[in-house]
Amino acid sequence: MCILICSKSVEAYAIGRNIRMSANKARRVIDQIRGRKYDETLMILELMPYRACEAILKIVFSAGANATNNLGLSKGSLVISKAEVNEGKTMKRVKPVARGRAHPIKKRTCHITITVKGSPSESIVEASPA
Repeated sequence: MCILICSKSVEAYAIGRNIRMSANKARRVIDQIRGRKYDETLMILELMPYRACEAILKIVFSAGANATNNLGLSKGSLVISKAEVNEGKTMKRVKPVARGRAHPIKKRTCHITITVKGSPSESIVEASPA
């Protein structure tokens, strides 16, 4: 079965789950790349000094690879259409303190979703029947 796609934008996405950082720290970086071109996004993420950039860079690479390999889009035409960060599970740990007591430690995680959009110029996508 062949599906002809023409003049509509096609989206591909990648999700990173249970990434070991706070959602607020990841949002600080995600807000900078939302709506930018794919190539520009890679350059920004490589130059920013935050630890979250490394994890987000891997997810952006994955979304670009999904668009190229699965949908046949060129990486030059891709734009980050959606980028969102949601809170994941919180790991609860205990830290021993003076007098035999314990204080709780919350180790936060987050889920990062990156969606790239591109417009193919009449590409044919092979789809297998479900």
